Amino acid sequence: MVDNIEKEIISIISDISGFDPEEITPETNLLKDLEVDSIKAIEIAVAIEKKYKVSVRDEDIPNLTTPKQIVETILNLIQQKEN
Repeated sequence: MVDNIEKEIISIISDISGFDPEEITPETNLLKDLEVDSIKAIEIAVAIEKKYKVSVRDEDIPNLTTPKQIVETILNLIQQKEN
C-alpha cells in the first residue's frame, strides 16, 4: 500500500511541478529541488485530499517538504479516518 501511495503522490507532484516522476524521490525537497512555491503546495494538497478523501490542515502544508513526509501524513490521516 505504501509503495502505491508513494507512486501516486510522486505522480501528483510531477503533474503540478512539471518535473518528471523519475526526477522525484521520496527524499526530494519540494521547495529546494522542485521549486514548489506556496501556490503549488496548496494545489498538491488539494489534489491529494481529493484523491484520498482526507483533509490536510492548512497549517501542516508548509511542513510537508518531501514525498516521504506526505505519504506518512496521508497514511496517518487514512488510519485516523478508519478509527
